[in-house]
Amino acid sequence: MELQKTNIKDCFLIQPRVFKDERGYFLESFHSEKFEQFTGIETEFVQDNESMSNYGVIRGLHAQRGESAQAKLIRVIQGRVIDVVVDARFDSPTFGEIFTVEINSTLKNQLFIPKGCLHGFSVLEDKTIFSYKCDAFYNPEMEIGVYPLDRYLCIDWKVDTDNAQISLKDQKAMAWLEYVASFEQKRFLKTAQLW
Repeated sequence: MELQKTNIKDCFLIQPRVFKDERGYFLESFHSEKFEQFTGIETEFVQDNESMSNYGVIRGLHAQRGESAQAKLIRVIQGRVIDVVVDARFDSPTFGEIFTVEINSTLKNQLFIPKGCLHGFSVLEDKTIFSYKCDAFYNPEMEIGVYPLDRYLCIDWKVDTDNAQISLKDQKAMAWLEYVASFEQKRFLKTAQLW
């Protein structure tokens, strides 16, 4: 297993070792001890999710807040996606930074996304199967959503965004600057209480 740091703190691109022969292939998709040894991050995944999407679908940008915040380990079982991470942790030295990478079933590469980061992906091939592990259960009451075509973030999804398939829920998600402003308001109120 090879790990590569990204421009976002504690976000890692992972390349598992793939063993191929005339029968097919074998890979170790996750090993908790090796992961902790390489990253210094201890995590325990509790939920696995899988989706199938066709070309032009954009899902995201999603996260969960508070105690329901989720770290994720994502991979593609079939097809190709552009995977996007936005650091939404206000106390992070890389707050507001964006990382994008193609994850596909040929390379079998993976991406570890730390708690507090927004995540989304666009689909580059029909019948793409996307799979990810989470270290906290889904909690809709703690969900955060930012509009994936936000003009300030200006993410290149590598698909025709004029014809992209985006859920109504994601279309109605807040703007990035609205998310930032919500934190500034909370910080102001907290400071005011101290006085």
